[in-house]
Order: sequence, then C-alpha cells, then structure tokens
Amino acid sequence: MSAEPQFFETITKSYVDVPITEAGVDTADFCEASENLVKIFGLFGNPAFVVVQNDLTGNIAKVRAYLAANPDSASTLERLLAHDKTSHPNPKDRHTTGGLMWLLRGLKFTSMGLRINLENQTEELSTSFTKGYEGSLKKWHGFAVRPIFYLAMKACPYRATFYPKLGEPQEVVLPKLQEWLTALEEIVKREEGVFKAGGYGEI
Repeated sequence: MSAEPQFFETITKSYVDVPITEAGVDTADFCEASENLVKIFGLFGNPAFVVVQNDLTGNIAKVRAYLAANPDSASTLERLLAHDKTSHPNPKDRHTTGGLMWLLRGLKFTSMGLRINLENQTEELSTSFTKGYEGSLKKWHGFAVRPIFYLAMKACPYRATFYPKLGEPQEVVLPKLQEWLTALEEIVKREEGVFKAGGYGEI
C-alpha cells in the first residue's frame, strides 16, 4: 500500500513560487496559490469551515474576473489596485479592490493561526486560530458574523490529527510548511504596505 502524497506535493502553486518583481506580486500566480491554500481547510474535515472557504474562494473569483477583463493592467496586484482606482474614482465602486482586501485579510488570519500554532507546539489549533482571528478578521466583522467564525475555530481538529494529514514524514513536511507560510506572510506584509501607501484600505 503506497503512502498518501504529501499536501505540498498535491498543490499546483505554492506561495514560494509566486513571482514578485518591481511591478509587484503576480496576480494569476497569487490567485492560484490562494486557491490551493483553501484546500488546507478541507483537511480540517469539518463543515463549519465552509464559511471560511467560501469567503476566500469568492474573493479570489473577484480578483480573477478583473484580471481576465484587464490582463495587462491587472497583471500584478499593485497594477490591479492602481487600475481599479483610476477606473473607479468613487471608492465605493472599487469592488475588486474590496475583494482583494478581504482576501488578504483572510490570508492574514490563516497565516497567523498557523504561525501561532507552529511556534507553540503544545497548543491546539482551536486556540491558535482563535488568537489569529482576534488579531486579524475580528475587528472587521460585525456582531452577526463573529459567532459564525468562533464556531469554526472551535471546530479545528486536534494538532495530532491535522499535521499528519499534511503528509509523512513530518521532518520533511514541516519545513515545507514553514517555507510556504513564510512566503505567504511576506506577501501579506508587502500588500499591507501597498494598501496603506495607496490609500486603498487596511488589511
């Protein structure tokens, strides 16, 4: 019986492989890497996380649609934001900018939850992701949405169940997770600065 493939061998794009140039973060590759990130919540094995998956997937779709309509002007996230701003003088009409903003907020939440858990090896995922939520998405969510996300946090699998699902042996898989996570964090941090400098919003 052959071993299950490692998670990072099954994804089609890692954040490690998303090109970042002087023009910015490649939009198509960023979207593909983010679609693969959504699959991690599938490993959680609980329907409570569908709300998180749908939120991320819906915002990825908004960015992809804008890229399809503006392949040159939206080839990087930075170009997309500038083009959306020029095309829509009223900030309320910048729906793609809003979608990217919420996508980055969701990615920040995910990266914080995983980072906290990796650095606290006796802490369960539910505790780490709750801390990640409180340090990211919570301040943007209204009172109606917060309970839905808190319910999802409680539905996190035990770390003893989750990490083996990423694949074995762990001494091979965990460095890949660290590399992937660091690349994600760097993109989120970069775009936080871009949003702030360009007056696009706050991540």
